[in-house]
Amino acid sequence: MAMQASSIKKGETLIDTALTLNAMRPDLLVVRHPNSGAVNLLAEKVNAAVLNAGDGKHEHPTQALLDALTIRREKGRLHRLTIAICGDIAHSRVARSNLILLGKMENRVRLVGPPTLMPGGIGEFGVEVYDDMRAGLADADVVMMLRLQKERMDGGFIPSEREYYHRYGLDSEKLGYAKPDAIVMHPGPMNRGVEIDGTIADDINRSVIQEQVENGVAVRMAAMDLLARNLPAQAEPDGVLV
Repeated sequence: MAMQASSIKKGETLIDTALTLNAMRPDLLVVRHPNSGAVNLLAEKVNAAVLNAGDGKHEHPTQALLDALTIRREKGRLHRLTIAICGDIAHSRVARSNLILLGKMENRVRLVGPPTLMPGGIGEFGVEVYDDMRAGLADADVVMMLRLQKERMDGGFIPSEREYYHRYGLDSEKLGYAKPDAIVMHPGPMNRGVEIDGTIADDINRSVIQEQVENGVAVRMAAMDLLARNLPAQAEPDGVLV
């Protein structure tokens, strides 16, 4: 929902918008909203199934599902892996959804980034926290880079983009601390030369970023089909929804 062009900007509340949408009797609503919790509020006010396409800094569930599918296809499994999620954790809904999903699969999840970009109470998440990129990437199976979300920042979270890249940008030297067969992921869009080196992003032997995009289409089609037909999700023995 583009707030600057919506009825909400003209004075309509989110609940009014929900009632208007509900009157159209849709089978399915796919909602992206800049405020955390807005999608859940809409879901409570409409009769249709609602897919969360990202709400504020809260969650992005389908991104976590497509990331899980990509990891499973590339690594052959989705459990007992060492996964480093690096960068702007504090402003990332992708990180939160991945923490929930990957944490359920007995993975060793690490959060890597400057203290200013870590959310408060991070010690309660059951993850390892590093402010040193090389230590955080040591023997990692999966390296998931996150975009530096400057549009959500209202203060001096980093000294400069150049300094950030020097310390936390993924380049071949830092990636060398991960396992030789570690895969590199990024939810996009990328800031090349800020959180990831362009050569790494385009490395067909390490980067699975394009595979994430392709898998995202399939995962979201599956989610829409599942909800539109109102079918219960089926789980395979390893707990992965199919």
